[in-house]
Order: sequence, then C-alpha cells, then structure tokens
Amino acid sequence: MLETGLSTEALLAATIANLRRESFEAHLGAWLASCIAHDNVTTLAYFQDRAPLPFRTKSRQPQVHAAFENLYLTGAYLLDPFHDLHLEHAPAGMYRLSDIAPDQFQRNRYFLDYYRSTTMIDEIGFVSYPSKGVSLHVCLGRDKISNQRFNPREIATAKRIAPIVVELSQAHWKDLVSKGELAEGDLVSDLIAAVSNTHSISLSPRQAQVALLVMQGHSSVSTGLRLGISPQTVKVFRKQLYKKCSISSQAELFTLMLPLLGSGPVSPAREGQN
Repeated sequence: MLETGLSTEALLAATIANLRRESFEAHLGAWLASCIAHDNVTTLAYFQDRAPLPFRTKSRQPQVHAAFENLYLTGAYLLDPFHDLHLEHAPAGMYRLSDIAPDQFQRNRYFLDYYRSTTMIDEIGFVSYPSKGVSLHVCLGRDKISNQRFNPREIATAKRIAPIVVELSQAHWKDLVSKGELAEGDLVSDLIAAVSNTHSISLSPRQAQVALLVMQGHSSVSTGLRLGISPQTVKVFRKQLYKKCSISSQAELFTLMLPLLGSGPVSPAREGQN
C-alpha cells in the first residue's frame, strides 16, 4: 500500500525504489499528484504496428474514460495531437494539448464528438521513448471536477520535472517492443483500401491525406503547410473528396471515415502524389 503524508522527495524516492515493479505506476501517480494537482491521469504507449496499450486510466469523473476503449483505442487515437507527437517523433519532454493541437482542433468532429464528451478542459503529457518505435505518454488532465486549467506556475513545475518523468518512464517501460518502422504513406494507403473495400469509393493519395488532416482539425492553410501545397489546392482536393464520398460537411466525413481508421496497420500520413 502507498503511504500517505510523505513529502514530495520521499514520494519520488519510493517511485524510484519501485521501478520495474507492478507498484511503480501507483507510486509515479502519487509523486506526480504531489507536484501538480490534477483530476485524471492516462498512461499509454503508442506503437508502429498496433493500437495503443493503456497502463493506467484513473479519474473521479466517469465520463473522462467512458469511450476510451470502444472509440479512442479502436481508431480515434489516430486523430489525437499526442499521437501526432509519436508519428513525428517529437523530442521527449512535456507538452500541453493547447500548444500542439491543430489550428481548428476545437471545431473538428474529433473534439466535438469525442474529446468534449470527456469533460476535459486542459491536458499535459510527458512523452518519452523507452524503445525503438515506442512512445510512452503520461498525461495529466483537468476536467469538470475542478473546472480549472493548469496555471503558469503548474506548467513551469511540469516542465521542471519533465526530465525526471522521462527518465523514469524510459527505465520502467524499456521492454516494450514495436515491430516495423515509420513508413511513408502507410496510413494513407490503409485508408484508401478501407474506403474502397467498405464503400467502393476510390480516393487518391492526396484526397486521403486531406481527409486525415481535416479530421485532425487542420484548416486549409495548416493542411497546405503540412503537405507543401497552397490552401486553394487543398480546397480543390477537399471538394473532390466530398464529391466522391457524396458528403457535404466535416461531420459527415468523420462519420464515414472514423470506423475505418483502425482497420489497418498504424503508420503516419506523409506526402503522397497528386
């Protein structure tokens, strides 16, 4: 059992002492709680070759993780800004959701239909890489329990302790294994195949890329920057995409595509051909 009333330093010492043990995650959580007040925690690993593996999901608000298994882990994670850090192999450290989210994240269907339903209002994540092809994310959230965003002092604390969280995570989860490498266009190819097999719709690589970026919450300008094309060209591909799919809105695109996202190997979307 965890001892209560210990100092932050004592809790950190206990966390180190429990490395590579089943009790480590609880001790890590207790230490983090002594450093930064939060309402919920989600710890999971992202891989190249399979869906994320959750290790700890703890919250007092049931809605936070209500759709975690049947929606997030089955494919919606591919639209998550934290998963994008995994694909980009962003430097290890602390990230705040509001700093890494696409420019129209709060207007896209992933946010409106999934993320908002969790009641989360702020989230920070400690990202580490315990082994090749694996990223480990320890995410602390604020939801409607406290109804408060992390303040500047708490963000500064998170940045200060980030190197410790990274080293602890990499040491504890170093045996995680991911097969395969980052392969350009695999997710695009998987989506094209899934749309063809399920709906008999033939998408070009660019149309599939635009579909993924739109669902992630990127505007035409942001999508253009990601793909190296003009916003006007993005709009052309988006118009073609909607016409092929017989839809007229992002909401319809989300409804059509989300069930297909987890149907193939997990790899990042990158530049394709026009």
